Amino acid sequence: MLRFPLRGWLVRAQLTAVRLGVNLVSLSWIVGGLAVVALPLRAGAAQQAGPDSGRAPYSAADVQFMSGMIAHHAQAVLIAGWAPTHGASAELRALCERIVVGQRDEIVAMQHWLQEHHQPVPDVEAHDHAMPGMDHPMLMPGMLTAEQLAQLDSARGPEFDRLFLVDMIQHHRGALTMVRELIDTPGAARDGMMFQIASDISADQTAEIGRMTRMLDVLTHTSQRSPQ
Repeated sequence: MLRFPLRGWLVRAQLTAVRLGVNLVSLSWIVGGLAVVALPLRAGAAQQAGPDSGRAPYSAADVQFMSGMIAHHAQAVLIAGWAPTHGASAELRALCERIVVGQRDEIVAMQHWLQEHHQPVPDVEAHDHAMPGMDHPMLMPGMLTAEQLAQLDSARGPEFDRLFLVDMIQHHRGALTMVRELIDTPGAARDGMMFQIASDISADQTAEIGRMTRMLDVLTHTSQRSPQ
């Protein structure tokens, strides 16, 4: 585990301030104190990525990551928002609520970062209403295709639960791929807030993949035991 006693606390304070300003506070971003969960870095990558002292320069890869991850998160928020209307189980609805709150919170932080660096900010509302993936042939890793979105939207009850878990595990794994690619890019993720956002995405989505995998296993075994 990497620890940045002072720097990490200051970065978290920045993120918390952004969220409080828009009334979107995610507990997972506040709990954790001074410990920062480390990304799975390859040997020697610690010299290439991580918060440096002072204001670190940002790279084109940082901007691309932030913009792409906003679109990536927007699709997750969209499909997680279907749970209440698609007959999802109580457990899945609770998971979806966490995903919606957490990823909206991260979207706000990423938008704030882009604004601070005078970069274009993707229109999240456009992504929400246009169903991301429908009209964009170049999708971020793990994002659902038009066919997958249509199939999930037409499912109800236990079938919605099953498809959602399969699709969101794919979606989360894609986000982890994006983080790894960022960390592996020389000169990227050196800005403190940038590194913290990527670290939190990695930690949160890794944990959620584990939870969703267990839920899918239970759902599969239950379905197999049910009378035909």
